[in-house]
Amino acid sequence: MNGTITTWFKEKGFGFIRDENGDNRYFHVIKVANPELIKKDAAVTFEPGTNNKGLSAYAVKVVPESKYIYIAGERLKLASIKSFVVFSEEVPVESGIDKENAVLSVGILMNNIKPKSTAKPGEMRTVKKLAITTFQKTTHIFSEDEIDIDATIKLLK
Repeated sequence: MNGTITTWFKEKGFGFIRDENGDNRYFHVIKVANPELIKKDAAVTFEPGTNNKGLSAYAVKVVPESKYIYIAGERLKLASIKSFVVFSEEVPVESGIDKENAVLSVGILMNNIKPKSTAKPGEMRTVKKLAITTFQKTTHIFSEDEIDIDATIKLLK
């Protein structure tokens, strides 16, 4: 399960994690694989549990902060991202992804596996896209066929 450290009492060796469901869970430093990385607002993964006082977390791992994000094979430095925007675009149903230059992804695999629809030539479909602009004035555009846009936005925030 994923979560965020909301409270950390270093002197006492315990704190609280808000899990992905919004619940607060107690954790102790001895249940943390990399205790040197513990700090407030740090992202963590853990195994949920309970103790005699309520919800708890064990096998806690603090996710090291990275200076980079990887999106569909592109490595972007987080500090170089100026802005991002999600938008929708109408594209022909029969248009696919440039197979020569595409990075293999779950989206591409699923589009190749799912049964083909009975689309008529000239029909359009709406595709959700994410545009990321860097301070170097480069814009990277990714479609929902390539990446999970909602998950990527969570990484960018």
